[in-house]
Amino acid sequence: MMKLVRFGSAGNPESFYGQGGKSSLEMPKWLAGMGLNAYEYQCTRGGKISVDSENKLGELAREYSVSLSVHSPYYINISSTEPDKIEKSIGYILATVNAAKNMGAGRVVVHMGAAIDITRKEAMGISKRTIYECLKQMDSEGLGDVSICPETMGKINQMGTLDEVIELCKLDERLIPTIDFGHLNSRGWGSLTEQQDFEEITDKIFNKLGDFRAKNFHCHFSKIEYTKGGEKKHLTFKDTEYGPDFEPFAKVIIKHGLTPVIICESAGTQAEDAVIMKEILEKTKQEEKA
Repeated sequence: MMKLVRFGSAGNPESFYGQGGKSSLEMPKWLAGMGLNAYEYQCTRGGKISVDSENKLGELAREYSVSLSVHSPYYINISSTEPDKIEKSIGYILATVNAAKNMGAGRVVVHMGAAIDITRKEAMGISKRTIYECLKQMDSEGLGDVSICPETMGKINQMGTLDEVIELCKLDERLIPTIDFGHLNSRGWGSLTEQQDFEEITDKIFNKLGDFRAKNFHCHFSKIEYTKGGEKKHLTFKDTEYGPDFEPFAKVIIKHGLTPVIICESAGTQAEDAVIMKEILEKTKQEEKA
């Protein structure tokens, strides 16, 4: 069980390259130097990494006490009505899980895809069957100790509302929700502003999935511009027009003793903004004690 809140970066920030960084293998040391302890390796566009590099990244992450997770390809659609696309999606997920296993990463983030020419209820049924098949194959291949983490999504037409992610996670205790607060804020057109807004989300996870997953869920946090269709583009913490702000969630973390992995997905400033969140949490803790 995780005993602390972890903060880290989704992929490699602009400043990493600006300081001469070249390889993801350098990221654990670089992040640790910034006081961060989580890193989400990006397989979002299907990039290949050798087994030797996967093993080495895992070794370096352990050396610098950085928790690893892996984001699977964006083009996965576990809700598709086309059998060949489901088969390919399962293959992509298993390939990502295998990479995560080699790295010693315990979590793989997965998008649910979209409901095309079917109802959302029908799409959920397909999603459940797809994930069940993934878990079955993972067990047969000795990959059952890696968690699949379905993500809440930001576009209205995508599968991945909070309720849909929770429903999918009910299938198996190894399914851990990825709560992307920027996405949920975009779906709700700026709905996350007060502490209570964040509490309603965590309360629902407690009630539906139990204490462990409610306290240790996976988390993405960034400010995101949105339109009537939901998410438009990721921003940085310097933006003052769009949310969500981290302070209300920090209060929820402290109140309920949450210990999530919080991965920042800001546009190019992932590590710097992760540091800001860490500092906000520490400041809020001190204010709560005063």
